[in-house]
Amino acid sequence: MSELVEILGDSVLNNQGQQVNVKDLSSEDVVLGLYYSGHWCPPCRMFTPTLIKFYDKIKSKGKKFEIVFISSDRDEESYEEYMKTMPWLSLPFGPKSEQLSEKYGVSGIPTLLLLDSKTGKVITELGRAKITTDPEGTNFPWRNDS
Repeated sequence: MSELVEILGDSVLNNQGQQVNVKDLSSEDVVLGLYYSGHWCPPCRMFTPTLIKFYDKIKSKGKKFEIVFISSDRDEESYEEYMKTMPWLSLPFGPKSEQLSEKYGVSGIPTLLLLDSKTGKVITELGRAKITTDPEGTNFPWRNDS
């Protein structure tokens, strides 16, 4: 079993609610962002458009970058409404979100962790700050805190 399947489960959802096999995300050259956010959170709603712009920019440069939204929403309706605004994947609404927050020590939102999709190891816990200071992604994915 791949490390990502162990972390995320067998499938995640695209923003139309269709299942995507997590094994398809496991590759040595894919950087996977775990984006902890919530519709109710004003700083999250301010950062999400910045992240969308950054995501589109990195993808247009041909870099392999995927994001999985990890919801901190209080109900499934809010989660679904917020997810529709995002171009990336999402963990299905439910208790797995809280488990992942605990696993990675996420105590506040918005938080963006970057993982090596092959190994599941954290590249940086400072994705949000890095995007703010390096909006062009010159040093993406900021390995070894570059």
